[in-house]
Amino acid sequence: MKLLYNHADHFEFEATKKAVSSPEDLTDLNRSGKVTNALVAFIAVEKGDEGKEEAVASKAVIDIEDVFKKVAAGNVVVYPYAHLSSNLSSLPSAGKTLNLIYEKLKARGYKVIKAPFGWYKSFDIKCKGHPLSELSREISVKEGESPSEETGAQDKDVSEAVKAESKMKSSWAILTPDGQMHPVHIEENKIKGYDLSNTPGLKKFAMYELAKNRDVDKVPPHVALMQRLELVDYEPGSDPGNLRYYPKGRLMKSLIEDYVTDEVKKYGAMEIEAPIMYDFDHPSLKKYLNRFPARQYTIQTPNKKVFLRFAACFGQFLMAHDATISYKNLPMRLYEMTRYSFRVEKRGELTGLRRLRSFTMPDCHAFVSDFEMAKKEMLTRFELAEGILKNCGIEREKDLEMGLRIVKEFYDEHKDFVHALIKKWGKPVLVEMWDSRFFYFVMKYEWNFVDTLGKASALTTDQIDVENAITYDINYVAADGSKKHPLIMHLSPSGAVERVLYTLLEKAASDIEAGKVPGFPLWLSPTQVRVIPVTEKSLEAARKVQAELSKHSIRADLDDRDLTMGKKIRDSGQEWVPYTAVIGEKEAAEGKIAVTTRGTAGQKAMSVDELSKEMRSKTEGMIYKSLALSAELSKRPIFVG
Repeated sequence: MKLLYNHADHFEFEATKKAVSSPEDLTDLNRSGKVTNALVAFIAVEKGDEGKEEAVASKAVIDIEDVFKKVAAGNVVVYPYAHLSSNLSSLPSAGKTLNLIYEKLKARGYKVIKAPFGWYKSFDIKCKGHPLSELSREISVKEGESPSEETGAQDKDVSEAVKAESKMKSSWAILTPDGQMHPVHIEENKIKGYDLSNTPGLKKFAMYELAKNRDVDKVPPHVALMQRLELVDYEPGSDPGNLRYYPKGRLMKSLIEDYVTDEVKKYGAMEIEAPIMYDFDHPSLKKYLNRFPARQYTIQTPNKKVFLRFAACFGQFLMAHDATISYKNLPMRLYEMTRYSFRVEKRGELTGLRRLRSFTMPDCHAFVSDFEMAKKEMLTRFELAEGILKNCGIEREKDLEMGLRIVKEFYDEHKDFVHALIKKWGKPVLVEMWDSRFFYFVMKYEWNFVDTLGKASALTTDQIDVENAITYDINYVAADGSKKHPLIMHLSPSGAVERVLYTLLEKAASDIEAGKVPGFPLWLSPTQVRVIPVTEKSLEAARKVQAELSKHSIRADLDDRDLTMGKKIRDSGQEWVPYTAVIGEKEAAEGKIAVTTRGTAGQKAMSVDELSKEMRSKTEGMIYKSLALSAELSKRPIFVG
């Protein structure tokens, strides 16, 4: 099957005359059609699709859904278009396949119309013209292939943990800071057992976890923002879930990467680098694969079958296996900022920056002697993670909900510690309790951001691993000279860097909806100061101001375009620039600039030194990088639109 997608502002068609001897009957529903904001799928069913109509249609629907969500269309048009192929199927097979696609989309709740099969039709279309507005696809189904299969995620390569996770039974509860455990369950799409009316974020998180609906049926608002701000975009030339970063987005991402790395190193971690691919049949790795709930990308190299890492565990564990470790070295902390980790997430779960197939994960493992050292380490890392997220603009109290996954035996033995951790968190948490341990950890907490669509995304996570030191034969020499296996703690202090950006954009979208001014933390803003000359006569003075600010390690740019000052000021606001500095002849003569701070009214006359001092006080201790684009706006390319 061949498909040609067009995301259209407007699409209209009308059947004119028969194209075959026995065409589809015309009705009031299919004789003509007119829609706006439509994903028009021009489809040619081919010879190789015959006998596989159900599977081909199912696979086509998966692809149509994927594109529909990415472009944020409102309607779907199924349009027979034989001109896409010279190897067409029989008429009955084509008609059946097209009808199946239409019915499946309709059954899933899409607003869909189908142009009649076997008729010549006139049509009028207005393409939106964005990077994803015109796409072509080829779909085929191999013998025995399930239409829901994803590349690299065949059953034979799915870990035992993924299979077990779908079957495992657990109990749920709300644990409050006073140490009270309140069992909860879902009934008639409501959480029963604890009143969550005063904790709306936790209520949404609990619904997300207990209902286990991970598919995204609406485009989250951060997608439009990441594109409009020219930060990140989909890459149609890659596998879904792999993104392109424009200069401003790459700058923000690299700032977060470097900041997290610096903070983790201050905590005492040793930074390493490890390969991204590993032997699929390595004994220790193979066992770990089947204990970790992730789907792998697998590759056949000239030498062996390998998998792409889904975390930094493999490299750090193999390194620790080969190291000579003394009890005096504990806790021993290894760290890597993985560029990249890979997981074959289901296509229906992929959307924007929230869930990806390749992502950047800061991964820190601490090797500790026993549970007492592990508990002390976890409290230290709790504060590390909270500080990192707070400086990135994400606050525990307002923005996050905690999920705690724990084995009952561990909870019973270490109840005081668990309650102390929840008291430190300061608000109720959702607990998933397992009667017995299947995974390699006995306790794991996650800090989750819940977006406006009710989807939860884990940021910070820390785990106590009781198994992998044995699996990888990692030892340390105890004080009495004996060899012992350490416990291993798995910390991602911020979660995936992409999810930090996602959270900031979703928070900004909520601010916009609430009538507030959106923005980024000053140290993360791609442009921190926009300098605007009042007239062309002020351009040289503005250029000097921009250069002086840059000397103070401030990302200042200059709007030297041939536009009105009002338009330039509006553009600065549309780009969420924190400070806008206007300079005219009067300001130049006085050695001042008229500064507007984003989110406040009015201008303030300041010298360059005064503005620099104010900005440095707000970014003290944070990472600085220079502008990602030319300082002069007239020299910048347009990446989106």
